[in-house]
Amino acid sequence: MSLFLRYFWLALLVTAIGLLGSFWPGYSHEQSIQTGFRIFFITSILSVLEISLSFDNAIVNAKILKDMSPAWQRRFLTWGILIAVFGMRIVFPVAIVAIAASIGPVEAIRLAAGEPERYAQIMQDAHIGVAAFGGTFLLMVALSYFFDAEKDVHWLGPIEQMVAEKGTIVQGIEIGLVLALLVAFHYCLPQEDALTFLLAGVFGLLSFLAVHTFAEIMESRQQVMSAAAQGGFATFMYLEVLDASFSFDGVIGAFALSNNLFVIAIGLGIGAMYVRSMTIMLVELGTLASYRYLENGAFWAVLFLAVVMYFQTIFHIPEVVTGGFGVVLIGLSLWSSVRWNRVNRDIFHDGPQVIEEADGKRITVSDRTVLLPHD
Repeated sequence: MSLFLRYFWLALLVTAIGLLGSFWPGYSHEQSIQTGFRIFFITSILSVLEISLSFDNAIVNAKILKDMSPAWQRRFLTWGILIAVFGMRIVFPVAIVAIAASIGPVEAIRLAAGEPERYAQIMQDAHIGVAAFGGTFLLMVALSYFFDAEKDVHWLGPIEQMVAEKGTIVQGIEIGLVLALLVAFHYCLPQEDALTFLLAGVFGLLSFLAVHTFAEIMESRQQVMSAAAQGGFATFMYLEVLDASFSFDGVIGAFALSNNLFVIAIGLGIGAMYVRSMTIMLVELGTLASYRYLENGAFWAVLFLAVVMYFQTIFHIPEVVTGGFGVVLIGLSLWSSVRWNRVNRDIFHDGPQVIEEADGKRITVSDRTVLLPHD
């Protein structure tokens, strides 16, 4: 319990304040306890929805965050939470409505407060472009992981190994696959939505490539600034775009439960706090290294989410299905990791060291890596 409080005390505090804040406006507006509890319940459901959709987000964040300098880790966990909670849960929906309806941001906020039904309808109408952009970005994230020639831990052995080998043979194969999917789905949509989907998807692909190109340029300028600062800033930018892509599905889906922007912001903001706390815990406890296949499971969940976002442009898929299947994939990878650790517990090591094998080979073990047993 003390370990849980160590990492989640702030999330629990935000939960208490947020849920109380959601109950009071509903009660004071209509002087109805029933209305207050109804909004309280919707806010709670939105929080759970965000957490279930974001298990893979926390694991992917932790994978990238563990290689950043401590200074940039702190910046991501402080500045990043402000961007995630206020930027993606409040500014992003307002910006989408302002652009889609060709109105100013002040008018968009007025719509959110005074005409929530019209506001929600504009958000739903913008779903095609948002899903295409976010789905394409996440698809590139997942495929880049699986087509990595240096990837040597394979949860679904033959499948992941074969895909990694294809990445060695055909450079940029993931870009071709994404473009092919974009064109295929483009033909499945009505004519008035097809071009929007295709353009938004291309922008999602270009955004992914731009962020990675930016990171490479920053890393190549070691003579100008420190390597830690370069990699930190570039990675910070990548994580923010990645966070945004994960949030698209939850933000759009939240309007199925409530038309009130502020209720949605509170509910999803509470969920985002738990995701951040989970990320910190995964990094500080070295959980990814302790559980061999957890990272693989998270990227399979990301791949599933990306494909679901594509299919949601054709027909509705309940968010509970999206989040639930992602949790199942991560749970299975965790179970596989625990089984692997039990079988190989006799050669589990805590910390970097070099082991001299009988045949003279030297194996370096870094940061809680588990070695396969000898034949």
